[in-house]
Amino acid sequence: MPTVRPATPSDAETIASFNEAIAVETEGKTLDPGTIRAGVKALFARPELGFYLIAEEEGRAVGQLMVTYEWSDWRNGVFWWIQSVYVRKESRGRGVYRALHAAVKERAKRAEDVCGLRLYVERENGTAMETYRRTGMHETPYRLFEESWKGIG
Repeated sequence: MPTVRPATPSDAETIASFNEAIAVETEGKTLDPGTIRAGVKALFARPELGFYLIAEEEGRAVGQLMVTYEWSDWRNGVFWWIQSVYVRKESRGRGVYRALHAAVKERAKRAEDVCGLRLYVERENGTAMETYRRTGMHETPYRLFEESWKGIG
């Protein structure tokens, strides 16, 4: 079973490379290396925006996720959005995401203002959807819309 820990700035290069792999695997997109590295470092510099968790096996990073925050006035609480989920190919199916999810859920339940967890997934990524369902998450009736000015889109 992997161990999960909060990421530190020394993990920035690993996180950036995992993010590059996510973009290629899920969307067929190549991210600008400078932009992604600056984005990872920016989250460490501004913890009010979120945090990363790293899953390790035998001292090697095998997975990650990022959490960002969304205020809900309807619930008078904060949703934690799980983003930038990545598990190395050779580590998939071995409980890495399950360990990351359990760690983030435990942290969220300890925080008084957190009202739930959310994430989005590519419509065609059935494997990921089944993984998320097994952790207790369910699909919502909402669809995601966006308008983007920077980066990929």
